[in-house]
Amino acid sequence: MPSKHLIQPLERAMWATLPAVVGLGIDLVHIPRIEESLRAFGDAFATRLFTEREQADARAVPGREAEGFALRFAVKEATIKALSLSDDGVNWREMEVVAGTGGACRLVLHGVARDKARELGVARALVCWSHEGAYAMATVAAVSDTVGSGR
Repeated sequence: MPSKHLIQPLERAMWATLPAVVGLGIDLVHIPRIEESLRAFGDAFATRLFTEREQADARAVPGREAEGFALRFAVKEATIKALSLSDDGVNWREMEVVAGTGGACRLVLHGVARDKARELGVARALVCWSHEGAYAMATVAAVSDTVGSGR
């Protein structure tokens, strides 16, 4: 029996069961821009865009608040791109960045953002964030555990 008769069904089965990335977003933020917004608008800026937990996490390291907010801002922008939320009227606080251990984070969605993710079949979001010098960046992959077949 030719090997393609063994490999092709196995390959189809493998792709059908693997999680699928249904959306991908990336964002780069200039930290001094966030610092200026915090200086100019203070708590109004933070309260409009970030949940209480996010604000507390961003302010956890004295002197590095702008960096903390910039990282979370980048995750939210990347999420908007990954889920195609720009036309859905999402409130920025509906995308919540929760700090984890060892510098990791996770994304918790609420309201319109959660509804859109469900509509797309998104089971979870993989988040990667980093900062260097004057820049913070984030990548968000929206992953479905059910949208795998037919790839």
